[in-house]
Amino acid sequence: MHKGCAITVGDLGEFGVIQRISGRLPQGAAVLLGPGDDAAVLRAPDGRVVVSTDLLVEGRHFRRDWSSGYDIGRKAAAQNLADVVAMGADPTALVVGLGLPPDASTEWLDALTDGFREECDLVRASVAGGDIVRSETVVIGVTALGDLGGRAPVTRSGARVGDVVAVAGRLGHAAAGLALLEAGVAATGPLTSLVEAHRRPLPPYACGPEAAGLGATAMLDVSDGLLQDLGHVAGASGAGIVLDPAALPVPEALADAAALLGTDPLEWVLSGGEDHALAATFPHHVRLPPSWTVVGRVVEGEGVQVTGRTRTTGGWDHFRG
Repeated sequence: MHKGCAITVGDLGEFGVIQRISGRLPQGAAVLLGPGDDAAVLRAPDGRVVVSTDLLVEGRHFRRDWSSGYDIGRKAAAQNLADVVAMGADPTALVVGLGLPPDASTEWLDALTDGFREECDLVRASVAGGDIVRSETVVIGVTALGDLGGRAPVTRSGARVGDVVAVAGRLGHAAAGLALLEAGVAATGPLTSLVEAHRRPLPPYACGPEAAGLGATAMLDVSDGLLQDLGHVAGASGAGIVLDPAALPVPEALADAAALLGTDPLEWVLSGGEDHALAATFPHHVRLPPSWTVVGRVVEGEGVQVTGRTRTTGGWDHFRG
């Protein structure tokens, strides 16, 4: 693909609902042709396109009695936009596939749209189109696209022995919020921030391109738990990772929730997913800004170890239950 040329994205098919969504969303500069035809046309100024796709299924990733349509829209957009910035790219557009049951009202759909819009606004991205089908439950498939801006993509396989491991964003908040909901606890005060974290993650979007500019050697977003996701970095890079538990942030709200539920808050930090923080490795000499916290190092060996703890695995596996 030559620099400056446009690409077409998928067969965008039936646009009844997606036109409603896209018509309520600002079209970014990357979208040359939006909803209304068989495909959208996007600008690709870098000559390369970063693409990621993800799926949310009602009852598996969200519950409509726990989360509003607005919350679900924010969450669906966020988890895909986070994948793009984790490659060091700037998000440009989303393509959305929706499976909707008959009881999904126009008001609920408008709230979903508002969630998509406000999350996309954070990174100046757009919904370029999508498709709609009737289903028994709400199913949301999102494909996110991004632009590298001339930078090399940051993959999982570049970590080298001697690098530091650093994180940006929240860890364990979404897992704690889910635990509170499952326990039927009426969250008040600081605990409400944890429940909101489950409903609407807050990925540190600016930190992805920032890390690429700082020379990050490997990076990913923490969707399935810090231990499990860093295990992917260790495996792809052919190295080991050692984490310092004393360096991992455990804010007061997490500690309070853990005391209430009788658990260890560090377990949420290490194994909780869906916060979509960023974890990256950097050469040890790189001076990191305050947005990044050094939590470990890359060493000879394999897998992920936590100093002073015997547990070396943890996190969410969709097929392990």
